Amino acid sequence: MASHGEKLLGKFLERLQQNPNVRRGIGIALVAAILAGAGYFVFQMIPRQYTLTITGGEILGNRHFVAKAMQESAAEAGLTLRIKPTHGTFEGLEAVEAGTLDLALVQGGLEGNYPNVQHVATLAPELVHFLVRPEIKAVQDLKGKSINLGSKSGGTRVVAKQILGLSGLEEGIDYVEVNHGVDDIVGMRPERLPDAVVNVSFLPSYLADFLVKERGYRLLEMPFPSSLALRLGWVADGRILGYMYSISPPVPAADIKVVGVNLHLVANRNVDPKAVYKALEVLYSPTVASRLRMRLDETNIALPSGYPLSDGTLAFMARNSPMLSAKLLDQAKSLFGLIMTSLSAFIVLWRWFSGQQSTEDKAFKGYVKQVGEIEREIRVIDLNENATEADIAAVAARLSELKEKALKEYPSGMFKNDSVVDKLLAGIADTRRYLLAVRARVESRRAAAAAPAPEPVA
Repeated sequence: MASHGEKLLGKFLERLQQNPNVRRGIGIALVAAILAGAGYFVFQMIPRQYTLTITGGEILGNRHFVAKAMQESAAEAGLTLRIKPTHGTFEGLEAVEAGTLDLALVQGGLEGNYPNVQHVATLAPELVHFLVRPEIKAVQDLKGKSINLGSKSGGTRVVAKQILGLSGLEEGIDYVEVNHGVDDIVGMRPERLPDAVVNVSFLPSYLADFLVKERGYRLLEMPFPSSLALRLGWVADGRILGYMYSISPPVPAADIKVVGVNLHLVANRNVDPKAVYKALEVLYSPTVASRLRMRLDETNIALPSGYPLSDGTLAFMARNSPMLSAKLLDQAKSLFGLIMTSLSAFIVLWRWFSGQQSTEDKAFKGYVKQVGEIEREIRVIDLNENATEADIAAVAARLSELKEKALKEYPSGMFKNDSVVDKLLAGIADTRRYLLAVRARVESRRAAAAAPAPEPVA
């Protein structure tokens, strides 16, 4: 059954091969596929200009300043950043989740279900500033006071409530929560300002600078034990140096310990990884470091934020890996083998569909078949005890005629491939050596049979 199917398939393929229109159509399709693949490869190599939207939260906030620094440096990397302010981290995360924003600078310490958000980079810890009126000297003095925790959709509120809760202060019982944005606080009349304002920012904080110098506020130390960092992944030890915001009076009067919260750059999962790669080139560029007056530590890029790593981040992290690593060499070997195999297959298919090798193949197979028949005859002679020199001479003559015929057909163009002729002649030579070995054995048997029998020993 299998052989019958093979015969039918062979006949079908032979008919296809003999049809010039079919060969031409398949040939055109193969060439088109190769050209399309080459064109796609070249297209991927062409430098592209990407446009991404990004938010850094409120316009007067620290993260907006970071986004602005990235925007001003992005053009050099072939990237256009469009800044869209939002009210807080949660609003930015929801926009990235929905795909209405590509990138967002968000703070850590937040929980939520955002399957379309991916981690791009962890920048550095932002410091939690507790800015208070001069009469507030310690955490206990916050009882009965109004505390501004920022927008209800912001991450500052979430982090501040956890810090206050762990400090023994419960909202609605020990203090009154208010929720003004940074721009509201700056524009508010002094007598209407809350007793305390919580602000999360790099150093120096614009809002802290304003409240200290223009409104007479002070910084309250809110230290966290190091053990809390083991329980709360977003907690980092921070320090605000003495005299950071004022020299006379000194604010703070000495170095104070505060809570640090990691700042993350996140992206929508559908953003092109190459665009994410360019955004990281901008983020860690000397130009951004100069504008921020701080150098971001690239070794912190993958500090966890709770979101999966972007492919663009993985590519950026691997850019300095040795180009000739063992893994890369193995991949190159595999790729080379694949290319050679594909090329060989293409050549075979092209020759088959072009129909140029059918006559050559048939002639070669015919010669191989005759060589096989001659070898079978030689085997029969080898096993025949009564074989004669005439039997061997007849086979030798056939073998010589076969070689002579092949050599005559070669100049006529029957065999276009020299390797085909070489293989055929090598096969004939092997068969001739086999025949000579059989001749030696036949002569040996004949000599043994003609020798007189040994006389019996007396």
